[in-house]
Amino acid sequence: MGSLRSILLLFYLVFVSTPGAMAATFTFRNNCRETIYPGVQTNPGRPAFQTTGFALQPGATARYHAPANWAGRIWPRHRCSPGGGGALTCASGDCGGRLECGGRGGAPPATLAEFTLAGHAGNDFYDVSNVDGFNVPLRIAPARGGCAAPACAANINAACPPELAVKGPGGATVGCKSACLAFNTDEHCCRGAYGTPDRCRRSRYSEFFKHKCPQAYSYAYDDRSSTFTCATGGDYNIVFCP
Repeated sequence: MGSLRSILLLFYLVFVSTPGAMAATFTFRNNCRETIYPGVQTNPGRPAFQTTGFALQPGATARYHAPANWAGRIWPRHRCSPGGGGALTCASGDCGGRLECGGRGGAPPATLAEFTLAGHAGNDFYDVSNVDGFNVPLRIAPARGGCAAPACAANINAACPPELAVKGPGGATVGCKSACLAFNTDEHCCRGAYGTPDRCRRSRYSEFFKHKCPQAYSYAYDDRSSTFTCATGGDYNIVFCP
């Protein structure tokens, strides 16, 4: 009996101390009236998330695991048409026409949930971002008490300026571009002569996003009000249409 306990203890110590051990559970909830297809992209050099894309029916919940030091982004794809052999075409957030994104990012505009998990010590960092624009409202809700739950819960599509709006089939607005995406200028994209925090300032377009979603990134250097931390080792809930 003592040797069995020793074996189990050794297995536990190896598991929790191994880089990439499954340390965080991500629970996805779809409160939207239509199916959402979350996409997941892992940052270079980080261990992979359990999936890179899946379907989430209205009212459904799904759970996936992330390694202890995972970092990457999660975004919603919507107004999608499934095809054979894993094909999936989406009006917003499409990642190459496939259900599983397989390392590809989502086509902007798309609302992003971004994470850098700290491993076995320190703080996780996370944020909601409209730097690539907006398509579906979402919230990040840490399961650990006392940690902030940032959201972009407003329906930005309904108020999107015409010059930023992306239209889908039937003429409905399915996404709202950022000014960088729409105009591709150094000033709006915080690059070139505007590539530092003191030179790249808020524009009337980033102010539009910030007014609608005060907790979300509205442009590249919007760190002070948009980056959140939580002690490592907790789980996270991602809610679409909170």
